[in-house]
Amino acid sequence: MPELPDVTLYVEHLARRVTGRTLRRVRIAGINLLRTVDPSPDAAEGRAVRDVRRVGKRIAIATDGGPWLVIHLMIAGRLHWADAAPGEDAREPALRGGRNALAAFGFESGTLTLTEAGTKRRASLHVVDDAGLAVLDPGGIEPLGADSAALRAALLRENHTLKRALTDPRLVSGIGNAYSDEILHRAQLSPMRQARQLDDAEWERLHAAVRDVLVEWTDRLRAEAGERFPEKVTAFRPEMAVHGRYRQPCPRCGAPVQRIVYAENECNYCARCQTGGRVLADRSLSRLLHDDWPRRIEELEEAMAARAARDAPPPAPAPRTKRRR
Repeated sequence: MPELPDVTLYVEHLARRVTGRTLRRVRIAGINLLRTVDPSPDAAEGRAVRDVRRVGKRIAIATDGGPWLVIHLMIAGRLHWADAAPGEDAREPALRGGRNALAAFGFESGTLTLTEAGTKRRASLHVVDDAGLAVLDPGGIEPLGADSAALRAALLRENHTLKRALTDPRLVSGIGNAYSDEILHRAQLSPMRQARQLDDAEWERLHAAVRDVLVEWTDRLRAEAGERFPEKVTAFRPEMAVHGRYRQPCPRCGAPVQRIVYAENECNYCARCQTGGRVLADRSLSRLLHDDWPRRIEELEEAMAARAARDAPPPAPAPRTKRRR
């Protein structure tokens, strides 16, 4: 799911391309995409765009004197931009993307297409007024605008683990599965640690990690895209420290990255850097393995080495030599 750095990039590129430009046509192909009835998307047509902003993980486009178009990409939704070709009619924007294309927004300057991969259609479009926009905002604090005390107060509003607290949009805006893994690794804190257990030094470390990770990745994505509209939006990047890097070496200590799988998400962490060497129990695997579940990273590494030795192919036989008579 695109998170704060990715959505920020989308917003910046869209603002440069559509602010002050007229939205000629909204064309919707996905039958489940539109989640509101009144006002109609037609109410935005023929109006200039006056604002583009991020609302949590949503992208909100304001039309002058008309409604907001609020897009939530969810897990597999992505945006694509095509500059207007000479003679192209923005009133009939092309649905580029084949069967994955859910909507097209035709502007004077070009066409914005919303696609969603896979068969589960979760991306959404809300057409709302100012009051409706406020309802869509979960209310979490903006992490880059919060000092250490504000972040601490927000995360302590609920009795959650750090992983859950950072990804709760009612507490913190824009952070999801990927960047919470990176933040907690940077802060050297266990994802399953209760927020109320942190001491003052750990809170300062967490606040610094939130700021540094989000700023670094936003700047990295800006540099990668340059002036091109961002097309390579993904939650899995090889430069990440732990997210999506199960069994790969931690860049800080070299220990294999671990994971906890739950529902449709997973939590990645380094046992040596974040949990004092303790391997956190995976709900399904630990129940299956019972006493064989490794409790320490050393036990896990020994088991992996033994398995590798067991599965290694036998040595090739020595070549036979002919006897001389």
